[in-house]
Amino acid sequence: MIPILEKFPELRPFEGDFQLRMDLLSQKTKQILPGKTTLRDFANAYDWYGFHKTEDGWVYREWAPGADQLFLTGDFNNWQWTATPMEKADNGNWILSLPGDTIHQGSRVLTIVQNGDHLTQHVPLYARRVTQDWETGSWCCEVWDDINPYPWTDGDFHCDESPLIYEAHVGMSSEEHKIATYREFADNILPHVQYLGYNTIQLMAIMEHPFYGSFGYQVSSFYAASSRFGTPEDLMYLVNKAHSMGIRVLLDVVHSHAVGNTLEGINLFDGTPYQFFHEGGRGDHSAWGTKCFNYGKPEVIHFLLSNLKFWLEKYHFDGFRFDGVTSMLYLDHALGTDFSNLGQYFTMNTDVDAVTYLQLANLLIREVKPDALTIAEDMSGMPGMCEPVPSGGIGFDFRLGMGIPDLWIKLAKDYKDEDWNLGRLWYELTFRNAPTVAYVESHDQALVGDKTMIFRFADAAMYDQMEKDCHTEVIDRAIALHKMIRLLTMAAGGSGYLTFMGNEFGHPEWIDFPRPGNGNSFQYCRRQWSLLFNPDLKYASLNEFDKDMVHTAKYYHIFDQVYPDLKWVHEDDHVIAFERGGLLFVFNFSPARSFEGYPIPVSHSCDYRVLFSSDDYCYCGYGRVARNTVSAYTPGMEGNHVRLYLPARTAIVLCPEDLQ
Repeated sequence: MIPILEKFPELRPFEGDFQLRMDLLSQKTKQILPGKTTLRDFANAYDWYGFHKTEDGWVYREWAPGADQLFLTGDFNNWQWTATPMEKADNGNWILSLPGDTIHQGSRVLTIVQNGDHLTQHVPLYARRVTQDWETGSWCCEVWDDINPYPWTDGDFHCDESPLIYEAHVGMSSEEHKIATYREFADNILPHVQYLGYNTIQLMAIMEHPFYGSFGYQVSSFYAASSRFGTPEDLMYLVNKAHSMGIRVLLDVVHSHAVGNTLEGINLFDGTPYQFFHEGGRGDHSAWGTKCFNYGKPEVIHFLLSNLKFWLEKYHFDGFRFDGVTSMLYLDHALGTDFSNLGQYFTMNTDVDAVTYLQLANLLIREVKPDALTIAEDMSGMPGMCEPVPSGGIGFDFRLGMGIPDLWIKLAKDYKDEDWNLGRLWYELTFRNAPTVAYVESHDQALVGDKTMIFRFADAAMYDQMEKDCHTEVIDRAIALHKMIRLLTMAAGGSGYLTFMGNEFGHPEWIDFPRPGNGNSFQYCRRQWSLLFNPDLKYASLNEFDKDMVHTAKYYHIFDQVYPDLKWVHEDDHVIAFERGGLLFVFNFSPARSFEGYPIPVSHSCDYRVLFSSDDYCYCGYGRVARNTVSAYTPGMEGNHVRLYLPARTAIVLCPEDLQ
């Protein structure tokens, strides 16, 4: 029996589907790996295609099987489209040797593709640097090869801690009204991440994309680091510096679709719609207006797997957050599917080629970098997502807990505080069939048209009631719930935690990229760090709470305990308590009721010490919880209990003395 079926007996009715999954993987592996070839050997496209320096000049190669003729044009030949033809080789390949200094590092070029009498311009498929002319808006390739390898100093870097992820966008990481750079992020933001205690950064929008406002999710050049933020060496500087600070770096990789553009994208590169994508309607994503890969095609697998290896080897990334996995897995992209029963995962709607590709991707990544981390953005809960490939799984380490922020938003929008159902909340936080990265809000929840969690609670009060000496009902509620929700989500919601840049200190307002509709303004496409450093405002206190929350999770290794141990839940009192990593977490979500001597069952008979509470003065609270020691022995009560003073809207973290 396939091992996954032994671990999850409820999946046994679908044994045939899992057997098909493994058979297709075996067949595809044999097809693309003849003889003793490994996936690591196979995924070497970038070492062959594209531009490479030789002893006597440069060589340029492309794969364009549907083209009648390819040409190279650029500043080296005064942009004459057909003056420099490429030579056709076998298997749809084209090659051009350029002697001496015909081109050089930084030469600006484009590929001209001829189909019949029709000529079109394209950025080369394996371009490693693509730049935009800000006056005309047009894009072109700058010839780049690692002639002078970057002086990496991270050879001994290793991080095997549970992921505490700081999701970030380099371009909007400055407070200035501009696009920030890789080096500015490395020098200014990485120290902040290190101070907070996050051990992982997840970088968005690194793969080149023509539309800045897409957040990087409409990729055009898969092998090019976005030139908006600097040079390839600048990105290497960022990664190297992060490693020197003990921080792993994940790439938000987009293999779920590609932008439909033809000049700056890979669409119609050889003149046919099916070079990389499906023909007809299946090749178009109905919701995103983008192109869908044909994952069953060996050449597409070669392109995408090589892309993963490229980012691992050339830029030293430590793994990937795979975007849009749900869209990849289902032919209808799971639009409108609720996945209320297991049968919905194993139907004619499943893209089995995509499943195979993701299995191959995870196998390759482990071959190249055994300690790499992979995270799936999958809301469907596909069985086996985070199980090893040989066991019948897809091979990811984690999936994102996408239902958690959805529930927080629903509670905030549709329910009064006193009507929050803690049992339902606990179920959403803890019912998971795979290792999960929990979060309250990522970039998705902060986009224009939506609101951050604190902004949902505070709204206009954020503008005039965030002074430290200002206490109003609206802002006190917003501050209290901001802290409680984050602590509960991190402590109970998964085996890792994620926040988006700035949300840790309650960044106000939304994210809106420069566009004609807002006068191309950067007003909402930046991070207002000055709020954090203003001693008269409360943002620094929220930042300190986030820091202490994260450091506590790391110090006590709370994620080593897979599931929290629920000790108490009382719907009428709005109190919930649980243990994890030996710590006791107690939450009183009541908006008005405080409790004196409230008994909470505990596992240890020793005394417990209060580590911190969300009501501490240093976190802009009222200081109602003393950081003292309480006894777990209560005369006349069966079992061990601690009796606590629980102020309204307060969370308390306690540690048994035998753990200190």
